Amino acid sequence: MADNTILYWGSGSPPCWRIMIALQEKKLFGIPQKLLCFDKQEHKSPEVLALNPRGQLPSFKHNGNIVNESFAACMYLESQYKSQGNQLIPDAPAEQALVYQRMFEVLTLHQKMADYAFYNWRVPEPERHESALARNKAALTSEFTLWEGYLGKMGPQSYIAGKNFTMADVMLFPQLALCVRFGLSQKRYPYLLDYYNRVKERPSIQATWPPHWKDTPPTLDPLKEV
Repeated sequence: MADNTILYWGSGSPPCWRIMIALQEKKLFGIPQKLLCFDKQEHKSPEVLALNPRGQLPSFKHNGNIVNESFAACMYLESQYKSQGNQLIPDAPAEQALVYQRMFEVLTLHQKMADYAFYNWRVPEPERHESALARNKAALTSEFTLWEGYLGKMGPQSYIAGKNFTMADVMLFPQLALCVRFGLSQKRYPYLLDYYNRVKERPSIQATWPPHWKDTPPTLDPLKEV
């Protein structure tokens, strides 16, 4: 199996984490995995580039099929193992539509978080503008408010797309966990943080928690004002 199936991943990467959660949920415990270090540029190694010409993680090969994008890989696993483990995409059209909608909305959350949190890293100091930073902050605040509203409407103990844990949660939770680690206010978004505290105890989440997060406290809090 190791020759035809392997997951290369990096600790703390939401895209990597999504695939790892999906593997746990589908009870695919024997998939070979290799943890690589971003700081050492191990994701640019020849073995990764052979699977992923972009030199990015995750890089995933399953039975000879290469599926590197996390959304695609998770949907592929659900399709291949629909009757194994927990069903992550419901059959009922209305429920399925909501799951797909929330799944792909996570991409917007990610982009707005990155635009704000990484602005000072990506833009040289002479080119930075307070107005751009304020605009990105407002957009991200609006996005978190939207997700807070989704959970508020779902009711107590719900997941992001209903009463069951679904692929929408597989996509959302790693992104939200990174935001919490980056200092997201626990007072401004009580529904989101209640969701976070409940879902983080799920076995598939605990089994795949980023190893360096367990031992290293956060060193950055770019979202503390959002």
